[in-house]
Amino acid sequence: MKDVASRAGVGLKTVSRVVNGEPGVTPDTERRVQEAIDALGFRRNDSARVLRKGRTATVGLVLEDLADPFYGPLNRAVEEVARTHGALLINGSSAEDPDRERELALALCARRVDGLIVIPAGDDHRYLEPEIRAGVATVFVDRPAGRIDADVVLSDSFGGARDGVAHLIAGGHRRIGFIGDHPRIHTATERLRGYREAMERAGLPVSGSWVSLGSTSPERVADAARAMLRGPDAVTAVFAGNNRVTVTVVRVLAARHRPVALVGFDDFELADLLNPGVTVVAQDAATLGRVATDRLFQRLAGAGLPPTRIELPTHLIPRGSGELPPAG
Repeated sequence: MKDVASRAGVGLKTVSRVVNGEPGVTPDTERRVQEAIDALGFRRNDSARVLRKGRTATVGLVLEDLADPFYGPLNRAVEEVARTHGALLINGSSAEDPDRERELALALCARRVDGLIVIPAGDDHRYLEPEIRAGVATVFVDRPAGRIDADVVLSDSFGGARDGVAHLIAGGHRRIGFIGDHPRIHTATERLRGYREAMERAGLPVSGSWVSLGSTSPERVADAARAMLRGPDAVTAVFAGNNRVTVTVVRVLAARHRPVALVGFDDFELADLLNPGVTVVAQDAATLGRVATDRLFQRLAGAGLPPTRIELPTHLIPRGSGELPPAG
């Protein structure tokens, strides 16, 4: 900074103002300082700035899987909101492993991020209590925190699944299968609860062979779908618990001659171009990310708010697959 100040013919404070975008510098002086910065290759020392201000201007995001299309818009929304606050986003994937989630979250805290946004893989987040007490603002997304009180922003998984199954029932279906994610995952159990609620409201029994929860691997989902579709008690419709399940079920159904109705939770790319188009219960991943990050920066600004649960609505998009009648 001394070299820049000397070359531009200004004081150290003026260089600091230009580097940090502060007011009080004339355009001509700012130009001279910027030319000196460019000529000397000066870069701000963020480590020193952290020691001085106590903030790193970084936010950590712990996702389930960066390769999952659902998380792309969410990640982008978090990044854009952080950017408007002058903060850099650092993210990583837990791979749905609670130990990896904990390791990643604590590694981000060790690097002194100002705040954390976490999509939980585990169900016990007491390990974050010391970090939260130390001032790391923390917001959970898509699923609530386990065993601590913290802000959470999620979609109405229960209501969305209930409405999707009710849509199939209204179309004449009475034997409806449900294929979902691991039962330890909050969204999976909420969507199963919505499925059962819709069936109960309609006075319809649920056979144990119609429900399957577990890994979303194509092999497991395909086996579950084929099992539901054979025998005298075969289902005439399937409700898929997330986008990865839906894609596999679409492939299974494409190999069958008799039509089977399908509604999936989560929209996905090209769902509208298939024949028939895939009816989905859509949630807004980008809005989830924006609302969660806004809440995070409210906390960083010192808002003394109690932990809050914010639940965003879903909406049904009929495209054809969910409107197929039961096979005669």
